[in-house]
Amino acid sequence: MIYLDNNASTKLDPEVAAAFEEAAALAGNPSSVHGEGRRARRVIEEARDEVARLVGSAPEEMFFTSGGTESNAMAILGSVAGRTGRVVFSGAEHPSVREAVERLARQGNETVAVNPETSGALDSGKVIAAAEPGTLLVTLMAANNEYGGLFPIREVACAVRAGGALFHTDAAQAAGRIPIDVEEWGVDLLSLSAHKFHGPKGVGALYVRRGVALQAHTPGGGQEKKLRAGTENTAGIVGLGAAALLARRRLGEAASIARLRDRLEAGILQRVEKARVVGRGGPRLPNTSALLFEDLSGEALLIRLDLEGVAVSVGSACSSGTLAPSPAILSLGIPPAEAKSVVRFSLSRLTTGEEIDRVLEIVTRVVGEARLTAHGSRLA
Repeated sequence: MIYLDNNASTKLDPEVAAAFEEAAALAGNPSSVHGEGRRARRVIEEARDEVARLVGSAPEEMFFTSGGTESNAMAILGSVAGRTGRVVFSGAEHPSVREAVERLARQGNETVAVNPETSGALDSGKVIAAAEPGTLLVTLMAANNEYGGLFPIREVACAVRAGGALFHTDAAQAAGRIPIDVEEWGVDLLSLSAHKFHGPKGVGALYVRRGVALQAHTPGGGQEKKLRAGTENTAGIVGLGAAALLARRRLGEAASIARLRDRLEAGILQRVEKARVVGRGGPRLPNTSALLFEDLSGEALLIRLDLEGVAVSVGSACSSGTLAPSPAILSLGIPPAEAKSVVRFSLSRLTTGEEIDRVLEIVTRVVGEARLTAHGSRLA
């Protein structure tokens, strides 16, 4: 299988797997005071240090969660809890952010969505203008999961925080792929997820700037400074820490991944008629390409590619199974019928040039076959 669905989840790094397995053998509860419990606590705190280094935070500002979705919910719902005001977000956000914002709207908050430009870029001025006085929270993803667009986090965060709003960024797709520095960016809250950068599934983290108050997500114990009660997932947290260490060391590989991504796009645009890259006009992640194949169903192409041994995706993995076009793609001004023709190819540092060459051959053939089939159906 040629795996090009790394924005949904990445393959577990062997070094991470080894660290995970070693931690899984620890029997102690990290809250216990005996030796085995202290060993579990020590490896958790070592992992916290590594995750903090990945994003430039202090270790005490990093809290462990079950993943990006929970981190987003903790940040958005926890920071606005008990207050009513304006919440600003982008029209391209991940479902976990959109649904948290929708919950706030049902609780009486005013919510304002700012869509990206057709180029894929997000106009920082429009977001700042939307965050008028009285705004409680602005939440923007650092990198879009479907077309890879990079949003102007630093420019927006500095401006809206000066106006009194809190700023949260969903960095699940950015962490491990581009450099992150929470101090330079000026954010109050940042979410990440281990399985997006070759760590285990089911574990993530939330950065909370010192002094920012959040309502407790899970009451019932003193874990994670009483923000998220419950016995810690020791093995998962250790895996996250190992993945963070490797990601920090390998950030320099982004350029080679981008070259493979560009090679894929250039080959498809050269060989396949009526194909175009979505969001190509703005800054993008180095690994992500959303390609629109006119007059074809993205779902149908996904199935054909899967049968050929190529794993890709359409839309967000968290929205799989829905027949509706992607809200993130629609936010770029792409008509619904065309939005359903978008297929996402997302690479990783494990992707090879040989795989890209093979995918170019397969995509060219499969798209041609699909168009012949569609043309025959229309004639019939």
